[in-house]
Amino acid sequence: MKKQLITLLVLPLLWTIHAKAQILKPVKWSYAAKKTSDTEATILLKAEIEDSWHIYSAYQKDGGPLKTSFKFSPSKAYILVGKITEPKPLSVFDKNFGIQVDYFEKTVTFQQKIKLKAKQTTVKGKLEFMACTKSQCLPPDEVNFSIPIN
Repeated sequence: MKKQLITLLVLPLLWTIHAKAQILKPVKWSYAAKKTSDTEATILLKAEIEDSWHIYSAYQKDGGPLKTSFKFSPSKAYILVGKITEPKPLSVFDKNFGIQVDYFEKTVTFQQKIKLKAKQTTVKGKLEFMACTKSQCLPPDEVNFSIPIN
């Protein structure tokens, strides 16, 4: 009887651990800042994308997949200069969405220029993206970032 009770208590725990091991995370993000002068810097947000997966351009047209987006937390220590920039994406007509989609495979670095109002600061925010293969898409994912600038 004790053995059966222990089994009934441990089995759900094992299922939970197994389920967590199945969560797909095909995109890994890293962040850096490059100071270009005493009053300017460039924020670098880099995605490493597993083989057969891709993410979408920050400028993907509406009506299709979720575009990669960036929200920077307001700060008195810096101001954003212009829009986020990205390399030229791959582009193809996607029959599932019925539109031209712009996307990145393997790796992509998004950049945001900022004007510094303080010698040191930390740029914080969050990004949202959607990872897909040719046959499936994961739900959108949100990632917080914090990038020190010295």
